[in-house]
Amino acid sequence: MALMDFIKKQFIDVIQWTEDSDGTLAWRFPMAGMEIQNGGTLVVRESQMAIFVNEGQVADVFGPGTYKLTTQTLPVLTYLKNWDKLFESPFKSDVYFFSTRQQIDQKWGTPQPITIRDKDFGAVRLRAFGNYAFRIADPKLFHTEISGTRESYTVAEVDGQLRGLVLQNISNAIASSGLPFLDLAANQIAFANALAQELQPAFAKIGLLLEAMTVQNVSLPEELQKILDQKIGMGMVGNDMGKFMQYQTAQAIPKFAEGAGNGGGVAGDAMGLGAGVALGQVLAQNLQQGLQGGAAQAAPAAAAPVGVRPDEVMATLEKLADLKAKGILTQEEFDTKKAELLKKLV
Repeated sequence: MALMDFIKKQFIDVIQWTEDSDGTLAWRFPMAGMEIQNGGTLVVRESQMAIFVNEGQVADVFGPGTYKLTTQTLPVLTYLKNWDKLFESPFKSDVYFFSTRQQIDQKWGTPQPITIRDKDFGAVRLRAFGNYAFRIADPKLFHTEISGTRESYTVAEVDGQLRGLVLQNISNAIASSGLPFLDLAANQIAFANALAQELQPAFAKIGLLLEAMTVQNVSLPEELQKILDQKIGMGMVGNDMGKFMQYQTAQAIPKFAEGAGNGGGVAGDAMGLGAGVALGQVLAQNLQQGLQGGAAQAAPAAAAPVGVRPDEVMATLEKLADLKAKGILTQEEFDTKKAELLKKLV
């Protein structure tokens, strides 16, 4: 048995890695029971690199190709082992292979909204997500800084660190891009490029090269998105608070009328479906006045609408108060409409 082990040791002289699975960044050639001979063959395939490590010290680095291992092809190892001539006896040295192909579709995202400074809003909390691709560019640095003497090192093991780097640099990337939040969605490529520039130095420190960065979505938390939608609505009506209030209230009428019909909630008890119709009549009158614009201002003051009963006005006030309590109307908007409705009772 000992003789067979000796024979195997003498004839196993090809060092290679077939890389038969995805996601492996570094792999140590199994040297147990084997030694490297003078004239042995090292095979490094395309998208791979290999390094020799002697007693914990990185020696020679090899790119793709087939190498006959001699003192000429192992100059650093020759110096470390004090070989002045061709080595004749077998020797032991750790050999590590590294995959240099792109590791694509690596996900990143903000688990919680992050706060950034914004030109339009001063400060805003946003969410973002996308993906990126990277590769090993400096196997020696990656070995000393990350993978070490592990038998293998995978993409999954470095994923958390890389995601943290992305999140850490988002604020700086947005600042350097010079884009306000409202323009980020329309300029996702510019945002991605700015983020990649921020990340390149951090990746290079651990021997990696960031090959691609994409931003697939930039959004606000739900509560802030509602506020932005209201701001957009204000802009659509020319920042006219009266018209915007009419629009908001008109949008809410069907929901509250439905609740009233079912007899549920405060709105159902106070208003009822008939009061909802009365509120719609009042709003229709106000909307018609708004559309008349300057012509309405030039005309003599019209008499108070005829046929509006006190109980209808009171029901409408209760409805508006409920809208104010739910945050749909502001106090100022409620007071304005209250004054208009009370005038109809005079």
